[in-house]
Amino acid sequence: MKSPDGVRCVCAAGTDQRPPPPPPVDCRGCSALPPRTLWESLFLDTSFLACNNTCNESACQLLTNLVVLEAFSLENRAYDLYTKTKSPELPKLWYGSTETFFPQVSFRKNSRIHLKVTKYDARGNFLGWEDVSGGTLQLCPDSQNVLEAAFVFGTSYNRSCSLETSYLLHRDPEPTFYELFLQYEDDKGNVRWWPVPVENPEIPTSATGAQNSWGFRRFFLVDGLSGRKQNLTDPPETVTFATELLLGVYLPTGSPGNHPPFLLTVKYAKRGSPGTVQTSFSTTYIQDPGTAQRDTDIAFGVLGSLAVLYALLKVSSWTRRSRLQNINLVIVVKFFAYLAGSLANVFFLITLGIGIYWLIVFKGQQSSAAEVTLPPAGGPIETRFIIYVLCALALKILDLAHVLITQLTVSVFFIDWEKPKEKGTQRTPTGGDQRTASSVSAWRTFLIANEWNELQTHRKVNPSLQLFATLLLLEVVGLKNLASRDLNVNLQPGPNTFLAPWSPILRFGIAASVWLAVGIVQVVISVGLYERFVEDKIQQFTDLCSLSNVSVFILVHRCYGFYIHGRSVHGHADVSMDTMHSYLQREEENLCPLRGLEANSDIQTFEVLLTDRTRALYDRINLPLLEAPRGTRIRSGDWDQRLRSYHALNRFLAAFLEHRYTDTDYVVKDKFLLERILDMEFQETGDMSVLYNDESALFGRALFYNHELTLLFFEALVFCAVDLGAHDFVLATIVTFVVQKVNGVNAAFHLCLH
Repeated sequence: MKSPDGVRCVCAAGTDQRPPPPPPVDCRGCSALPPRTLWESLFLDTSFLACNNTCNESACQLLTNLVVLEAFSLENRAYDLYTKTKSPELPKLWYGSTETFFPQVSFRKNSRIHLKVTKYDARGNFLGWEDVSGGTLQLCPDSQNVLEAAFVFGTSYNRSCSLETSYLLHRDPEPTFYELFLQYEDDKGNVRWWPVPVENPEIPTSATGAQNSWGFRRFFLVDGLSGRKQNLTDPPETVTFATELLLGVYLPTGSPGNHPPFLLTVKYAKRGSPGTVQTSFSTTYIQDPGTAQRDTDIAFGVLGSLAVLYALLKVSSWTRRSRLQNINLVIVVKFFAYLAGSLANVFFLITLGIGIYWLIVFKGQQSSAAEVTLPPAGGPIETRFIIYVLCALALKILDLAHVLITQLTVSVFFIDWEKPKEKGTQRTPTGGDQRTASSVSAWRTFLIANEWNELQTHRKVNPSLQLFATLLLLEVVGLKNLASRDLNVNLQPGPNTFLAPWSPILRFGIAASVWLAVGIVQVVISVGLYERFVEDKIQQFTDLCSLSNVSVFILVHRCYGFYIHGRSVHGHADVSMDTMHSYLQREEENLCPLRGLEANSDIQTFEVLLTDRTRALYDRINLPLLEAPRGTRIRSGDWDQRLRSYHALNRFLAAFLEHRYTDTDYVVKDKFLLERILDMEFQETGDMSVLYNDESALFGRALFYNHELTLLFFEALVFCAVDLGAHDFVLATIVTFVVQKVNGVNAAFHLCLH
């Protein structure tokens, strides 16, 4: 073996002289297999005889090179003669596990992997040692900075290109053979070289007959000699080349387990010349996943069980609020709807946790030895992760559809408390019987209905600001660069810097984290500052109801809903500006009762839990309104019937709230703490309905306002899913913006159906 500091011969062990050469061998019957190429027919037999009979070192090297050139099979004459050679000068084809130890090496962030190669020409001559630099083993041309990135520790590298065979033959007119070594320092600071095994997928080491072998020693990049058919000076008809070179690094390099810390995989292909070929060079880092999948399965098992329990609690609460006694198909569908929403949250939180975990563990190796790498690109862990994200998105779509359908089935009625000041007569549109007409204006009710419509899509988060801020942080600030498969945390890499491939796990982790962080900041500012000191639209709506003398009765489920008490303490709201000003001044000076439903109370919002009897009366009065045809062309008789039903329902609800009916009366009480936490009612209502005091304005559950978490998770999943498919945050922003607008239009359309 020759060393980097010179050339010295190594004699047989235990003697200072070469062993006597074996007796001459006649090669005519050495192998029944014919030579495959012109190069073999000229040099194979002579190199075998010279190596076997005279221990000619160059001849032995040439024989070994001829075997290496057979890159697709060992069933050939060259390998057959190689196995019959008895010369001590014959180089070994592969490394055995008994002769190869694993060096105790470690690398820090952006440390260079120092590799060296010994080079031999096609005739077996030793060309010397060479440091592996950017273009030594890479066929694709590029800038030196990009090519050198392949040997920066911790950087996943992949470079592929299409080349003409003429370029390959110009680069390597004759094949050059390499043996790869890792240069490192031992514990005493001495420079050592560790042989890096080479793997050829076309020839598994098990097929070589070598027991416990790690891999081949020697490889080549371009072979044009084997493709010459008539004369060695003629252009080759075919070219054999390394179509894929993969430098695999097994972590931790100090104790990689059963694998060598470094392994070079070379895949060969043969193409006609002239022509175009595809080649690539990659550096990948591999690590035993350990218990990662087991921990993920445990998390899914625990959180999934909690999701099922939560869905059971929700459907139980819905069943009690709907006054259903027996299990039916509707209850089953409702259970799966709640289960889809809770499971969507489980999938989202677990994938977010996985992304943040790898972001911290991998990118956090800034000062210590780098011993953790990301899951391999396209491997089972990444594939399962993407499936988890898609499952979360699909389930969250079902959850959002459930929210929209629930809003579609909400029953809203505006109770007008205004009393007429005078009465007159008005002829019916058909010119028939006259009826008494009221002087009460309907514009107050229209105003409240319009404000309710505008509140339908009111949110704690500004959707446009959410998209703008997220895109600003990811693209302009450069947080997206944290998702690269390297240890760099530079947010603004230079123009000539190599950009490592993106990791879907890191990309989802950083995108979802930024989205949620921006959303949380918006919610804190909106609830803690803006609504407190600038404008609270939910509270303003309640105040507007009081000024308009209109209450809002909302039934989200069959017997459960909300009530906004808007009855004016002044008796009338359809008054002049001066009168309204005097009313407000009296309230400011505490010269009138409080606005609450009960005496000496200012609570105006309530949760409503009706009895079956009350709901039956409500449905009976409301039935003509539901059965009446909708549209612009309504017959006069239908219109009269709808007006009568409207006034009847208005009188019924007003009388109900004024405790006029003893058989459909109600009580006002507070919820227990556990009832508020679980959002359930444990107290039996008996024959009386219950109005629970609500100081938190929970009627926002009938709007988008109290579904902010669902909307935030849904939009985050849409944004991240589009980015995972397109690797483009701008496109993800556009798609998410369109989805936001479609949701707003759907919500407004659903409300108009009422």
